[in-house]
Amino acid sequence: MAHRPGRVTSAKIVIAGGFGVGKTTLVGSVSEITPLTTEAIMTSAGVGVDDTRNVPGKTTTTVAMDFGRISIDRDLILYLFGTPGQTRFWFMWDELVRGAIGAVVMVDTRRLADCFAAIDFFEHRRLPYLVAINCFDGVQYHNADDVREALAISSDVPVISCDARSRESTKNVLISLVEYVLSMRRARATTPA
Repeated sequence: MAHRPGRVTSAKIVIAGGFGVGKTTLVGSVSEITPLTTEAIMTSAGVGVDDTRNVPGKTTTTVAMDFGRISIDRDLILYLFGTPGQTRFWFMWDELVRGAIGAVVMVDTRRLADCFAAIDFFEHRRLPYLVAINCFDGVQYHNADDVREALAISSDVPVISCDARSRESTKNVLISLVEYVLSMRRARATTPA
């Protein structure tokens, strides 16, 4: 009997976080296709608007979105949509999250306040998310419990470390998010109404 491939499932995941936290890098490191990016050179229009003090050397910024794709298994394809980080582009977020099963909130522990808006956005919309601590320079400055406490997020929201430059690391983040979303859906299905 010939092998019949299973039904392929696709899912949309949003990658969010503050300005310069590693969203474009994450999408690019894990995408099996050449990622679509909308990186533009930062101009004088961003002076006084975009705070670049904590991201020295940053010369480009996402002005619409990043897009990539990864096959987690032969039966599961994830479509990744990276959000722009600056507040002046947040008007696009509602469209970017439409149809998403969940989100990754990227965090730089040197500037935690930059991710509060993304967390609030997903909590308000009841979209499952996890927090991915991007270990810049391979260093994790704070542990997951400290980050969870500082962000005042629920104990059931996963907080994990990653290196946005590493395909394996970012793939593990995405797998963790899918597992979290599935566990939430199973819990809802077994909870009496």
